[in-house]
Amino acid sequence: MNFTVAIIGRPNVGKSTLFNRLVGKRLAIVNDSPGVTRDRREGDGRLADLRFTVIDTAGLEDAFDDSMEGRMRAQTNHAVAMADVALLLIDGRSGLTPLDSHFARWLRTHETPTILLANKCEGRKGDDGLFEAFKLGLGDPIALSAEHGIGIDDLYDALVPFAEAARAREESQTFETVDIDDDISEEDDDDAPPTHLQMAVVGRPNVGKSTLVNKLIGEDRMLTGPEAGITRDAITVSWTFRDRPIRLIDTAGLRRKAKVNEQLEYLSVNDSMRSIRYAHCVVLLIDATAPLEKQDLTIARTVIEEGRSLVIAVNKWDLAADRRGIMRAIEDRLQTSLPQVRGIPVVTLSAKTGVGVDKLLPAVFKIFDTWNTRISTANLNRWLTEVCERHPPPLARGRRLRLRYMTQAKARPPTFIVFANIPEDLPESYNRYLINGLREAFDLPGVPVRIRTRRGKNPYAKD
Repeated sequence: MNFTVAIIGRPNVGKSTLFNRLVGKRLAIVNDSPGVTRDRREGDGRLADLRFTVIDTAGLEDAFDDSMEGRMRAQTNHAVAMADVALLLIDGRSGLTPLDSHFARWLRTHETPTILLANKCEGRKGDDGLFEAFKLGLGDPIALSAEHGIGIDDLYDALVPFAEAARAREESQTFETVDIDDDISEEDDDDAPPTHLQMAVVGRPNVGKSTLVNKLIGEDRMLTGPEAGITRDAITVSWTFRDRPIRLIDTAGLRRKAKVNEQLEYLSVNDSMRSIRYAHCVVLLIDATAPLEKQDLTIARTVIEEGRSLVIAVNKWDLAADRRGIMRAIEDRLQTSLPQVRGIPVVTLSAKTGVGVDKLLPAVFKIFDTWNTRISTANLNRWLTEVCERHPPPLARGRRLRLRYMTQAKARPPTFIVFANIPEDLPESYNRYLINGLREAFDLPGVPVRIRTRRGKNPYAKD
């Protein structure tokens, strides 16, 4: 019963608010200023028993050139072409505008069916705009308030025929392709746990994040251009590379906090930070012409503190003059500024030409597998005995500090627990010594490694 719904309309009519209402989460950035959404965003929509894919689009502009508005219009055209039904939103409070009429005429030239919605109709404030909408010739408009959920039941009734058509298509396809062997293999696949790699591409503004995402997936999915700060929402794209499912996340550029003054940019930064927290691997894209600036290192530290795996991609490598000198400077800066994570992989590429892009995903998969490493308790304790004999812990308050036992609590990132007689007095320097030893002994380069100390329970002590 899966079908696709595209939400379209001129700027600032409430498309992103309706998108958030249908997916049941605040995924899209909502702000009073027009033109907030630029890329098309997809999500899993739900209305009672209906399940569908919903697409949030940029505000329709009457532009067909290479300007940003023209590129945004091309993204919306693609969304309408791939949708089973389009929801045309107008602002009921503002009433019908010439731009609404223009795009209604444009929609009538497409084969995609259209449902007309008059938004912001709470409290009868949009009645005038609702009645004017009959002029568009797209059928009876539905009075709606995306912010307050008014009229959603009427929207449900309007979407039911498209759900039934999608169900009929699925049943006919199933009838035509049924095969006993295929059914058995599908059941076996269902028993296997679903796995995917969630990969976020982050960096400063205008370093080529959207261009890299487009090059990886092989289509102009993200809006790109010479203007800095084009991307505002964190856009997720489902993709498969060598039979491995990936959720690729393009994020807004991250500037220094002192330079973030506008509320809209603040919301974009929060969206990017949320993408980092939920990612499995983060690709930090830097500019080869200005490698590893202070802001790049700040982003890298944030990724490490969140416990994510990290790959540094050096973009615009085709413009680099002294390549050997740049790589030496990057390695020195990483060793000086990020000594707590040694061995971060560095990949050089050109997102524009595609040179070196094929090296990125293998590096991501390798660091992802390292990030998921699990070590047996027996191997850990043999190693702990050796390192303590080689370099015993220092005395604590005149007493000998004993590390009795070690086990791995979890992966993602690798986290270990050491039981000691006086855990609160274990020096930070010795903790770093243990982490570096773990990296070397068990091949854990480039990922955060955490050690927690606990007091071992004395079986002879009275409770």
